[in-house]
Amino acid sequence: MPGTFTRRQFLAAGAGTAALGLVPALSGCSGGRATAAAPTGPPKRGGTLRVGVTGGGAADTLDPHIPATNPDIARTVNLFEPLLHRNHDYQLEMLVAESLTPSADARTWTAVLRAGVRFHDGRPVTPADVVATFARVLDPQDPKSGAASLSMLGEVVPTGDRTVEFRLTEPSPGFDDYLGQYMLGIVPSGFDPANPVGTGPFRLESFTPGQQSAFVRNEHYWRPGEPYLDRLVLINFTEDDARINALLSSQVDAIDQVPVGLIDVLASDERIRVLRSETGTWLPFTMRVDRPPFDDARVRQAFRLVVDREQMINQVLSGQGRVGNDLYAPFDPAYAADLPQRRRDVEGARRLLAEAGHANLTVELVTAPIQAGAVEAAQVFQRQAADAGITVNLRRVDTTTFFGDDYLSWDFAQSFWYTRNYLPQVASGAVPTAPFNETHWADPEFLDLIARARSTVDTNERNALLRQAQRIEYERGGNIVWGFVDQVDAHQVYVAGLVPDRTGISLSGYQFRQAWLG
Repeated sequence: MPGTFTRRQFLAAGAGTAALGLVPALSGCSGGRATAAAPTGPPKRGGTLRVGVTGGGAADTLDPHIPATNPDIARTVNLFEPLLHRNHDYQLEMLVAESLTPSADARTWTAVLRAGVRFHDGRPVTPADVVATFARVLDPQDPKSGAASLSMLGEVVPTGDRTVEFRLTEPSPGFDDYLGQYMLGIVPSGFDPANPVGTGPFRLESFTPGQQSAFVRNEHYWRPGEPYLDRLVLINFTEDDARINALLSSQVDAIDQVPVGLIDVLASDERIRVLRSETGTWLPFTMRVDRPPFDDARVRQAFRLVVDREQMINQVLSGQGRVGNDLYAPFDPAYAADLPQRRRDVEGARRLLAEAGHANLTVELVTAPIQAGAVEAAQVFQRQAADAGITVNLRRVDTTTFFGDDYLSWDFAQSFWYTRNYLPQVASGAVPTAPFNETHWADPEFLDLIARARSTVDTNERNALLRQAQRIEYERGGNIVWGFVDQVDAHQVYVAGLVPDRTGISLSGYQFRQAWLG
């Protein structure tokens, strides 16, 4: 989801250490550890893991239900847990709940809470806490980030010592997918973000917004033996070069979001390990479908046709990604893989623009370093569009401005989204009620298909409806989805337990409960 708001983009693909001001001599500076061998054998307990996390700022929060930046998400994942979540393989996995079962008509879902799960202060998690959690998320006076995707939730009712029923206003066969979001962490009744009590593997030690967060092991954690670390420290970095230098100088043990131009540099350092993950993360160009010139579908089609997607992958991502087809949710079983791969067609784009009365069109593209590769993608698109007679004037703003008061108002801009399945993604960004409908998409035929799919219990029938909806977005939607981005992070060789993660969230989904130090 949009949220990494204060991230400065790496200078350019292919730039080396000199361009970034990286100083290899820093590797011997204070705070560093000597070069160590990669750990082997079973995990060891103890030690402090220091992690450099991209972004954050004065608005950083400990509220688990409104995480926005990467540091927010990292804190949320380590302090709190939802009933279930998407694991490293992007499969739903139970957390606070040991099971979640739908009724035959998918109108009622019964959660059985896992025995022995306690909050940081030792209190057991009860059905009343689950009720209180969702009342807080859905508060009509102050709805939280996950509220938009739970519009079908009528009431949450405790039905036993460890059971809770989610009673819906309509059938929702994919309701477990909606609940499996990191911003739906279970909190105790009367929760106060100033005292962030959760069930996560760590509990808070200290928090300085925009700078640093420290955590210690939750001795009540329900997974036997975890976490292995005594302590976890998250350090905000708004500058790529500072974050990279901190890793090279061993002032941190791991960093997220390696700039693509520095992957080979870090991989060649025997002290460093690069962690790559194939994800469903996407970096779209967003065209407002309700304002000229993009209110004409022919213009949107033309802009999609000018994109050389392979060139985008190679120049923007240094090959660390896969070509997109103006569709999202590539891991969803209903993904419309049968639609023809859209390829560059400059003459076709010229023809469409002429038919729409927009030959020699000039537009402004608002760009910002919202995610690694975003600004570079805008620059490459500018050059590609020129071949079709389109003049693209880049307006670069900082990330605070980009996601400020004008966010959702830009006629032509960019965004980034992590891996989601199709319906949860639509709920977040592709319907009028979505919190981040960047393209102002409100196609009546599309909305009808989505409404029918949401409540269709039969899997084959639902997937058929979703593929029809995707075809409409493919033909007349407002996103240019040119590719899916591999997540690339890095850590010192002595850090173990971090594995590839398909969710798109950095460093094993920020699940540091599994990390340990050799």
